[in-house]
Parts: sequence; C-alpha cells; structure tokens
Amino acid sequence: MDEQQFGVEDWRRFLGSLGEDPERSGLLETPQRLVGAWQYWTSGYSQDPAEVLKVFEDGAEQYSELIVVRGIPVYSHCEHHLTPFFGTATIGYVPNGRIVGLSKLTRLVDCFSKRLQVQERLTIQVANALMTHMQPLSVGVVVHCRHLCMESRGIRTPGEETVTSAMLGGMQNSLALRTEFLALARGPG
Repeated sequence: MDEQQFGVEDWRRFLGSLGEDPERSGLLETPQRLVGAWQYWTSGYSQDPAEVLKVFEDGAEQYSELIVVRGIPVYSHCEHHLTPFFGTATIGYVPNGRIVGLSKLTRLVDCFSKRLQVQERLTIQVANALMTHMQPLSVGVVVHCRHLCMESRGIRTPGEETVTSAMLGGMQNSLALRTEFLALARGPG
C-alpha cells in the first residue's frame, strides 16, 4: 500500500469519521501503525509467484506419487468488507520430474493471501500458479477458512468454516487420485 495513496492523515480522518478523537493519547500512533499494517497485509501484490517457487530436478526423477503439505496458514482480508479471513490450506501435487522446496508452498499461499481476496479466487490462484510454474502432472488445493465478515457482522455465525477446492491436471480426471488427495488432505482420524 503506497503511503501517498492512503496515508497517516487519511487514517486520522477515518478515525474522526467514526466519532473518535484521533488526538487522544491511545490513538496518536494508530494511523502510522495502520499504514504499516496494511503495507504488510497487502505485500503479496509485490511478490511474483514464479520467484516464490524454487524448483529442483534432483531427487524427483523417480518420484511419481502425491506430495502433500497440510496445515499451511492462511491469513487474508476479504475484498468486500476488508475484514480478515483465516484458516489453513492443503496443497498436493504429483511431480513431473521436478519438485519444489516444501517451504515454497507455504510462501506461495502467503503471496496470494496477502492481497485483498475472496477464498475461491485464492484457491484457484494457488493451483494455477503451481501448474504454470512447476508443470506437475496434477495439483490439488483445499482451503478451510473462517470469515470475520460472517462472524462479526451480518449473519453473525461464529465458527462456521468455508471450504474451497481446486483440482487440476490428473486430479480432474482420475477419481482414484482425487480420492487419495482428499483423504491425505483430511489427515489422520
């Protein structure tokens, strides 16, 4: 977020529009904190998914089974209300002669999460980026999130979870592969 576009003075006016006194001691530093917070929360716009994904050929030549990473943290902001949504993502893929550093999957989710989002788009962006930049045989992504726009306003239903998925490549056509991925995504139990 560019400070010139929405900076400290804008946040002071915003606080005033809520009926607050932006000069109150507890709020004096809040506008500057908000500028920094929104720069961090939207830092995904300046990240290139291709640069996030470091691909290795060594070690993957003989591997042709699913690789799954579960429990990847998701922290994002709904583009409709600017409220947080949060949860976890699971990513699975079948390599095609190349693998990715496992931490890069977390970084990829983070890259797209740190943009104003809807969960459905976030899910497909992660899947498409993997297919484009890794060219695996298949990709599956499942995202589970709670949305504060639903929990704290409107319907006010705490604890509801939204689940989205994207299946590309072999997972679109192979029921066995899709079933295996979804079973691994659920985990033990």
